[in-house]
Amino acid sequence: MTETLAIELSVAAKATAKTWIDNNLARLTEWHTQIWEFAEPAWREYRSVNWYVDRLRAEGFEVEAGSGGMPTAFSAEWSNGDGPTLLTYAEYDAVPGNSQAATTSEQPSEGLSRFAPGHTDPHSVLGISTLAGLLATQHAMREHGITGTLKYTGEPAEKMHGSKVVHGLRGYYDNVDAIVSFHPFYMLPLCNTARWDTPCGAYYSKVYTFTCDSAETWQIAADPNSPIPASHSAARAPGANVALMQMYTASRVMQDAMLPSVGGWSISDAILSDGQATADNLPARVARVQFSWRTPDIAMAEHVLAVLDRNARLAAEMAHCDLEDRWIARSRPGRTNHVMAEVLYANLEAVGAPSYGAEAVAVAQEIQRNLGLEATDHPFLAETEQLISPQEAERALREHMPAWQQNWTSDDYVEMTHYAPTVRFYVSRPALQPVPGRGAYPAWVMNALGGIPATISPTIDVAGKTVAGTFLDLLTRPSLLASARREFEERTAADPMPALLSQDFEPPIDLPWPDYRGGAQRMW
Repeated sequence: MTETLAIELSVAAKATAKTWIDNNLARLTEWHTQIWEFAEPAWREYRSVNWYVDRLRAEGFEVEAGSGGMPTAFSAEWSNGDGPTLLTYAEYDAVPGNSQAATTSEQPSEGLSRFAPGHTDPHSVLGISTLAGLLATQHAMREHGITGTLKYTGEPAEKMHGSKVVHGLRGYYDNVDAIVSFHPFYMLPLCNTARWDTPCGAYYSKVYTFTCDSAETWQIAADPNSPIPASHSAARAPGANVALMQMYTASRVMQDAMLPSVGGWSISDAILSDGQATADNLPARVARVQFSWRTPDIAMAEHVLAVLDRNARLAAEMAHCDLEDRWIARSRPGRTNHVMAEVLYANLEAVGAPSYGAEAVAVAQEIQRNLGLEATDHPFLAETEQLISPQEAERALREHMPAWQQNWTSDDYVEMTHYAPTVRFYVSRPALQPVPGRGAYPAWVMNALGGIPATISPTIDVAGKTVAGTFLDLLTRPSLLASARREFEERTAADPMPALLSQDFEPPIDLPWPDYRGGAQRMW
């Protein structure tokens, strides 16, 4: 097929895909509401993954549930004959402590504590948007006789960089010709654009477990004939909680000394709870703390690791505890691909930025009034309804970065970029324009807007059509994939970055992660 005929086929197929999304947008928005309301936290997304598996099987995909040994992951595939293999993916984990109803005032979802999980980014729309693009592409391939294979993976625990490194190590991204990675925008200038030269950086996460299994050996009992040997001595043993607090405070005190004050790095923590005695005369047997850190490069990540490992070892010795440490994630910085970025952005330009209609504006204005603000005629952040080219977004991003820095923030899509040519793109999620003198809106506002159909539907529409258009260009125009592959191989040869975890790395699904607790009150 000549390039001219290939372009004509692509144009016709993209029109078919666009029409499919137009005709199904109401249904897609209903699907999004379902995932948004499930709001399940990392590694515990059981209802969400079952929904995706059932949906994909109904659409004709072969689906492996529990892929890579992860109960809430999946890998789906559909083929229409020989041709390129293209991949995109769903995420669906929510964040504990962020329950918010899809309403215009601050309140948790009905029947739940405000500390229950809620979608913040929201990953609910990430998954449904890529699903829209996937199914629209499938429909166009059938209608126009386009051959090739579509792969779709379910990626749980993104907030912990959980599944993509595992899927990569297990071979789920092998033999893929190109990958499209989408995320609702989360920072300017990366809104309605694609990344160009500055991918996300390194991310490390580790759980340190302190166990006090021999509290009775802390001191020698005064009475060796006691029927409960050393009971009082055991009660006075420092125990696991003391080790945890020593580790936590030492690491927080040293945080500013771990890395320079520039570079967009961060460190966060979480305390995991299990094995605690309640109102007893025993020391805590086990305490766990998770540290996660984002850095521009691996060298900085390793420096933080060395400090944390040392702090943990010394805290355990001080508190009469044993120490175990376990990797949760260890992601390397990503690779960009200009060919893929140009193909995708051309399709985003053809679709146009999201536009918020009268119903969405009314929702935003009601939020403003509920916050005691005067409703504005144009409540949405101006950039959410504008496009910005990858090159211009890159220029604006670099204004805020040191010249030496090659990566910014972190996200686990970076692991995918080491297996196939990958583009990372962003479409706006609804966000409100700050009112002068009042500062940013409270976090619940963006969370709520992410669950209200009128405000989130434009994201599904634009992102879904962009994914479909990009896929159909890559399926019908072999020269594009060949150019993207050459660039990928050149970048890989120039800067080899082997995986940071071993082939036999096991996903940490067995740790006591926050879990949904059902019941009459549906509380946490």
